[in-house]
Amino acid sequence: MFSTYLLLIICIIIIYYSCELFVNAIEWVGVKFNVSQCAVGTILAAIGTALPESVVTFVAVAFNSSSQQKDIGIGAALGGPLVLGTIAYAVVGFSIIYYRKKRKSGMKMDIDRKNLSRDQLWFISIFFFKVLLGLLVFSIKPLMAFLFLIAYGFYFFREMRAECVEECLRLNPLKFQPKKQEPSTFLVLAQTIFALILIFSSSHLFVKNLELISSYWEISPLIVSLLLSPIATELPEILNAVIWVKQGKETLALGNISGSMMIQATVPSAFGIFFTPWLFDAHLLWAGIVTLIAVSYLLITLKRNKFNPVHLVYSVLFYLLFAMIFLLKSPPTW
Repeated sequence: MFSTYLLLIICIIIIYYSCELFVNAIEWVGVKFNVSQCAVGTILAAIGTALPESVVTFVAVAFNSSSQQKDIGIGAALGGPLVLGTIAYAVVGFSIIYYRKKRKSGMKMDIDRKNLSRDQLWFISIFFFKVLLGLLVFSIKPLMAFLFLIAYGFYFFREMRAECVEECLRLNPLKFQPKKQEPSTFLVLAQTIFALILIFSSSHLFVKNLELISSYWEISPLIVSLLLSPIATELPEILNAVIWVKQGKETLALGNISGSMMIQATVPSAFGIFFTPWLFDAHLLWAGIVTLIAVSYLLITLKRNKFNPVHLVYSVLFYLLFAMIFLLKSPPTW
């Protein structure tokens, strides 16, 4: 088991440095293809980092006949937004506090509160509908999947046309071409693809080893699918946020999280609704409720002008609340 634990640590290190490559390259992709810098975080980075989880959910619900595998797929569709809406935002707040002396803006957060509030409203509306469908049974439910894809399409085109605040425009030299102020498009795309391959493979290996450890300690598969695996699969978004915050680009950090949440609320959900009965048990329902409460809390802090690093750190309390409720309902068997 020592080699398994060691491999987990190695995977985290690889994911972190591949995320550094990715965030560096994806900013240049935005410049090369004239993409709004806000859309770099909410669309380009979010699609890149959320793609592995979406593929995992699709494979679990579409190509597995066992109900257990399908349940894992549904759990991933609920667990991802829960982790992003709680732990990921808390990490942003903690990172701003931790790097405050190295950041030019210190503890100050220079963000577009109006756009971020609108993103949270979009998410809450879609996610509420998603949870509601998990409680209902009707014949045309699978067709509701297309509504989620259409909703993400609207979000995609809105973000691609959005303007961004000035601080997002500061670019570091491309890692693959550090001596050039204007790197070649080929190397920008090469670094992006290389980073995504590293992120995908190391994240996949991380989850596999996490499953081995949970099996060794006889941890319930339900705990793995809702509590542990989502943290592992959302690790790229969380580490991206740390890197961007360190560089003083919290708009991109928060955009990556909110954009990934929109993908998680729509694309994997569409797969689950289309290929499974999409019926929630108590654990899935609680995951949905806590996620809605956590994002509502963030929205309230935005509306009351209280959206700051300290209040962001408090977001992790909602995840701990869910974990406590979850473990009380399903005590570990180890």
